[in-house]
Amino acid sequence: MHKYSQALINNASKLDALTAGCGEITKLAAVIVENNSKPATIELLKKISDAIDHPKHKIDAKKAALAVNSSLIEFYGYSTIQGICKPTEEIEGDTRTLQDLLDELNALVGLEKVKNKVQDLILYQKVQKMRREKNLHSSKSTLHLAFTGNPGTGKTTVARIIGRIYKRIGLLSKGHFVEVSRTDLIAGYQGQTALKVKKVIEQAIGGVLFIDEAYSITENDHSDSYGRECLTELTKALEDHREDLVVIVAGYTEPMNIFFESNPGLKSRFNTFIAFDDYSPDELDKILIYMCDNNDYTLDEEAKEKIHLYFEQQTLSKGENFANGRLVRNLYDYLVMNHARRVINTPNPSSEELSTIKNIDFTFSGDESEVS
Repeated sequence: MHKYSQALINNASKLDALTAGCGEITKLAAVIVENNSKPATIELLKKISDAIDHPKHKIDAKKAALAVNSSLIEFYGYSTIQGICKPTEEIEGDTRTLQDLLDELNALVGLEKVKNKVQDLILYQKVQKMRREKNLHSSKSTLHLAFTGNPGTGKTTVARIIGRIYKRIGLLSKGHFVEVSRTDLIAGYQGQTALKVKKVIEQAIGGVLFIDEAYSITENDHSDSYGRECLTELTKALEDHREDLVVIVAGYTEPMNIFFESNPGLKSRFNTFIAFDDYSPDELDKILIYMCDNNDYTLDEEAKEKIHLYFEQQTLSKGENFANGRLVRNLYDYLVMNHARRVINTPNPSSEELSTIKNIDFTFSGDESEVS
């Protein structure tokens, strides 16, 4: 835990310096490290949000804020952060029908192979449920899933929708969504990891347990036994609660292959493997336009052409860490900020001027870091 504590303090200090925070952000981080303070955590999250949203802060400050946010997640774990920000609740208030959820899935840009796989999975599980109700033999295959692919391809979004769908067709009692990381599962002392895993499983029963970058569980497997202890307990839970729990593990393709080889009984608990492809330039265009539409922005034709060329370049030169939808999110933030800098100098701007992003707002010179 020491490295996560130090990273949080260091990143908070950088954010302090870049935002003239007068040491307040660093003090909050120190209180969190020393006391696991919930009020300090909430206040630090507000500081992070303010730093990202502040119109006068430069890209470096926003990056520093995101780094503090990542350090906070690594320190606590996803599950704890979710509990601090918004207590876990059942989704009784979710009134969406099965068709609503299917429409939401189909409305996602791209992911055609994923959508087809999920549709087949839903149809199969519905028929098996009907067969059981008629006292016919039905397959005992598990509901657990493995998602592989690069970041920003919609894995978390699809996982949430699947949980709601399984609730609607009667496969899960609640359909809620619990996202965890290595920090939520691995303890700092021998023998405590099993207890942490059991606690997480208890929170997730009736819904979906989503483990992103699942291979990180075994990242120290050669130097300690914590990862093996976690996988042993997790594998047992996959079988014990197979009737009312869906575990979805996700991550890069090759590390996930290694992850499944790390425990002899693990891979057999997962019947369905779904590969998430990278987005094409046209699909990235659609995601950006969708984001603009939802926020009352439009792109003029010259901006669309220039941005499309940028997406083409990024998809051609992409490495294994190609960010997909996250690249679009970063570009959207970059465009909106540049638009604001330009329009603020316009006397009495019209609605059209306040909502139109132009070619001049995209001053890209070839480096992806400019918009990330």
